[in-house]
Amino acid sequence: MQMQNPYAQYQENAVNSAEPGELTLMLYNGALKFNRLAVEYMDKKDIEKTNYYIQRVQKIITELLVTLNPGYEISKNLASLYDYINRRLIEANVKKDKNILLEVQEFLEELRNTWGEALKQVKAGASSDADGGR
Repeated sequence: MQMQNPYAQYQENAVNSAEPGELTLMLYNGALKFNRLAVEYMDKKDIEKTNYYIQRVQKIITELLVTLNPGYEISKNLASLYDYINRRLIEANVKKDKNILLEVQEFLEELRNTWGEALKQVKAGASSDADGGR
């Protein structure tokens, strides 16, 4: 019997026990991490690893896109933004253009920060409701 890496087990448990909003935040954090790694490997002229990490970001963006709830107006705006980010990632990969990856990084940071703030507000609202609004 092979033992699983304890860190991998921790990550799996964190994902399996996370609320949907927290999962979205995890996806944004993963996209940011992989985009930073793509930039790092692009600087090192390692085309294979650059491509690998750009594709990881693309997979996350695709996951975010397909899980949008079309019943909300903001989903249409996010779908357009995710589509734009994905096209820029393709362009960055083809042209090996670090500046495009840095542009994507800014979008991802803004999305992550906005989502994180929204989660805080929802949790604060839920806790004040549980306290009877006190």
